[in-house]
Amino acid sequence: MSADTQDTRTGHVVVVGGGISGLAAAHRLLGTGVRVTVLEGSGTLGGKLLTGEIEGVRTDFGAESMLARRTEGVGLARAVGLGDALQPPAIASASLWNRGALVPMPKGHVMGVPGDAQALTGVLSEDGLRRIAQDLELPRTEIGEDTALGEYVAARMGREVVDRLVEPLLGGVYAGDVYRTSMRSSVPALYEAVRSHDTLTGAVRSIQERTPNSSVAPATPVFAGLEGGIGTLPGAVADAIRAGGGDIQLHRPVHELRRTGAGWRLRTDDGFVEADAVVLAAPAWAASALLAAESPAASAELAAVEYASMSLVTLAFRRSEVNLPKGSGFLVPPVDGHTIKASTFSSQKWAWADRDPELVLLRTSLGRYGDEAHLHREDADLVDVSLSDLGEATGLSAKPVASAVTRWIGGLPQYPVGHLARVGRIRTAVAALPGLSVCGAAYDGVGIPACIAGAQRAADEILATPTLVPGIPNGLGQ
Repeated sequence: MSADTQDTRTGHVVVVGGGISGLAAAHRLLGTGVRVTVLEGSGTLGGKLLTGEIEGVRTDFGAESMLARRTEGVGLARAVGLGDALQPPAIASASLWNRGALVPMPKGHVMGVPGDAQALTGVLSEDGLRRIAQDLELPRTEIGEDTALGEYVAARMGREVVDRLVEPLLGGVYAGDVYRTSMRSSVPALYEAVRSHDTLTGAVRSIQERTPNSSVAPATPVFAGLEGGIGTLPGAVADAIRAGGGDIQLHRPVHELRRTGAGWRLRTDDGFVEADAVVLAAPAWAASALLAAESPAASAELAAVEYASMSLVTLAFRRSEVNLPKGSGFLVPPVDGHTIKASTFSSQKWAWADRDPELVLLRTSLGRYGDEAHLHREDADLVDVSLSDLGEATGLSAKPVASAVTRWIGGLPQYPVGHLARVGRIRTAVAALPGLSVCGAAYDGVGIPACIAGAQRAADEILATPTLVPGIPNGLGQ
């Protein structure tokens, strides 16, 4: 597109929401000749990507890493000048707090589902191992358009493998109930493999054969972080948006979204904003309210999306008083009845978090779908229960010199059976409204790369909208 062409393109695209999805969408729109405005209701950008300080040490108070084998997250980081800040974990070997002991996280599985029962020796009982082997003798199970991952795996291999491994692994991603979580949405590779194999074991082995290093000895890091925390990414993207001529407005919640002939009008506390197109990068409940007037069908589907809440407890200890087990942390099977669901040894996992010679940082996470009790407990109580579980799991007896509690209320959308069908219905309804697209964690994945991919897709849909801006016959981006 020539400079002369750019100068004639005066269309205005408003992005509602300044989380990583909204920022990624706005970044994608830069350089296309359109004017971009991001409206964020709160006073901070980045959503669940948030950094803060504890005892003067910078750390993540939200998401701490992203999948490195997908290109969208690391690609955006490089695009906004953070390529040199990308880091793999210094230690990537996690443990499982299983039946009162920390045991190495087993290998040779796909999201906890084994291709060989013996891979889970030391994690499951002898009865549990024998039950996994029965999968090879069972008749084929048809799964149709979707099925609950936990229910399917339990029917084929027994509940013990679900409760002891699949649940803590998948719960760490979605904070959900694996017995109702959609296999098609949460582990799509397994869903596709199961459709073409008679046994679950065979399906898992087919995935492992296609990616032989993925579950045994990864040739490249699976995850990546950023120097100073993954929460530095939103700020860098925002800086790039502003440098490219985009406008970002904080404390500007949108209360109403209405069609105005060929465009849109957004009502805010400070008056109306006119736009030729809108990218709605808000959580499902907020998007539902904004679409109630223009698309009741999409609004109703979005209102049905459920969320889980979680709390993160970050703790700083004097290094001289702490002797943590080796590794990056541990996951906790909820079946054992503990309060925390995971702990990350931040100073051991990330090299950039291990530069204070006097301090060690770690954090715990609490909360799953249907468990809201942690949200109503005092900060000190969450610190105490974390210390109690940490003491039982690792022998930690030291008292922290500082602590911080971060609550993510409604932080993680749930993907029950039928989620993809719901997303399809939402997108069909939204597609009937020219100049509107949606993105965020509620649609195609809760991970950072998935959110960025969805945001880029939403931006591209806007750019491809025919006759969106007067005088531009092929759309904003053509």
